[in-house]
Amino acid sequence: MPFAALLLTLTLCACQTVGGGAIIEDEEVLRAASPTNLASLSDVVRRNPTDPQAYNMRGSVYGRAHRYEEALKDFSEAIKLDPKYAQAYANRALVYREMKRPDLALADLNRAIRLDAGYSSAYVTRGIIYRTQGQPQQALGDFNKAIELSQNNAQAFHNRGLVYQAQGLHKFAIDDFTTAVGLSVNAAEPFHARGLSYLAIGEHKRAAEDFDDALTRDDRSVEIWTSRGLAYERLGNKEQAAASYARALNVNQAYQPAVAGFRRVGGQYGASYNVN
Repeated sequence: MPFAALLLTLTLCACQTVGGGAIIEDEEVLRAASPTNLASLSDVVRRNPTDPQAYNMRGSVYGRAHRYEEALKDFSEAIKLDPKYAQAYANRALVYREMKRPDLALADLNRAIRLDAGYSSAYVTRGIIYRTQGQPQQALGDFNKAIELSQNNAQAFHNRGLVYQAQGLHKFAIDDFTTAVGLSVNAAEPFHARGLSYLAIGEHKRAAEDFDDALTRDDRSVEIWTSRGLAYERLGNKEQAAASYARALNVNQAYQPAVAGFRRVGGQYGASYNVN
């Protein structure tokens, strides 16, 4: 695949995620991370040894293939060649985040933002780290800035909604999840998140509808099946609740929330359930 075409493929794939801002693993990206494409990118690097973009792109593919050390080397080389390359800092931060090194990730994101104050996705990634570290105000600041810079940033709306949700501000959370749903219609995460906020405010039917929509997009999520079970349990529909918990246990039989829910509604192991 030519370098420009691979760049386009990865750019398009990067627009499809909503949740954590982590390295994406959809079918297109997995193809981009194939040995053939890595070989093509390595050939580009060999022919352009002073081109930071070539290293940055190969590093992105290494990262998506979970080859983190090789990814770090490429991003670091890109930065060495161009110390003002904001995207390489931000991409290296994603790898550090996957490697559970939020300190190094934050340092790189701070550099990326200093170099490019309009870098919306860098604010989102930094906000996610702040959110997961229990710093909601810093996270909100970054998500608000990302939204100010790009009104079409589904990740920013989704993650801001998660902050509001954690604070019990479910109306605000639902508004943000609804915006994220509109911006990324194929993503399961904002439907699931909105459903959880509906559950929290007692709108169990709306929650069940959101979980159903989420499952049309990801029917292998143990968390979504379990949430669906809880919604139907609260609606008093034990048959659908048991069916949902059973599907969750088919995905992961050790998932304790599903185990507990299945027991609560009188689910029987070995029985057949219809989730429709």
